[in-house]
Amino acid sequence: MLQIGTKAPAFALPDQDGTVHTLDQYRGKKVILFFYSKDNTSGCTKQACGYGEHYPQITEKGAVVLGISKDTVESHKKFAEKHSLPFPVLADPGHAALEAYDVWKEKRSAGKVTMGTVRTTYLIDEEGIICDARGKVKPDEDPIRALEALG
Repeated sequence: MLQIGTKAPAFALPDQDGTVHTLDQYRGKKVILFFYSKDNTSGCTKQACGYGEHYPQITEKGAVVLGISKDTVESHKKFAEKHSLPFPVLADPGHAALEAYDVWKEKRSAGKVTMGTVRTTYLIDEEGIICDARGKVKPDEDPIRALEALG
């Protein structure tokens, strides 16, 4: 996990509509950047929908929400439409941002070792500095904790 107080890595990733988002375009706003494993899985859906539910309060505090997974633009489009997500979900099938943010890790499940995304949330301040970082977050608690971290 990246350290609090360090500059957040740059990225340029397409959202569910194919629009490319960069961290620099959000300069001047706080950014809640949450990394999740896969569209339409129970935990990831719960987490994303929780952010959707709290989105009005988050934007009132001058912040934006960006979700990132290794899924494709097409997968994200279906996911965002199905759950009426009001924020961009960014496609990173090449793992560039996942690796830059140190969330692409070795995982063990049922005796097998695979590479995958460790559910992690970063809060990035208006200047692009990481001001909060939480790893292995719980899907149902993460949106509330991120809202609290905004102050």
